[in-house]
Amino acid sequence: MRVIDADGLVLGRMCSVVAKSLLNGEEITIVNAEKAVVSGNKSAIMEEYKRSRAQGKAKAGPYYPRMPDRILRRTVSRMMKHRQPKGKEAMKRLKVYIGIPEELRTAKFESIEDAKKLDLRRYMTLGEISRELGAKF
Repeated sequence: MRVIDADGLVLGRMCSVVAKSLLNGEEITIVNAEKAVVSGNKSAIMEEYKRSRAQGKAKAGPYYPRMPDRILRRTVSRMMKHRQPKGKEAMKRLKVYIGIPEELRTAKFESIEDAKKLDLRRYMTLGEISRELGAKF
């Protein structure tokens, strides 16, 4: 089982690596989901997330999450065939946490070198995005 610390990792880059590993049969746990970053202008990022949440109907969907751990899970699932049996089984091997849970305090955390935020001037963390969408965590 791999434990990945999402602190300072770019969301899309991290999720693509995680999705590939899940499809290969690995069990992955991601901690500090609220500290993953999305690159871009703050107003453009929020406009896109709010547009996504506004589309569809309340009872019919599509349903877009507000919590940072759920946003990260959805991002990973949409990078694989999440409706096929292989994708569903892969998603069962993924656990995502806000912060670091007690049982993982002593675990050794990994980072993904390809997903590190280098010198991004404009970015938002998933925690900031979630709070703008109205999440309370």
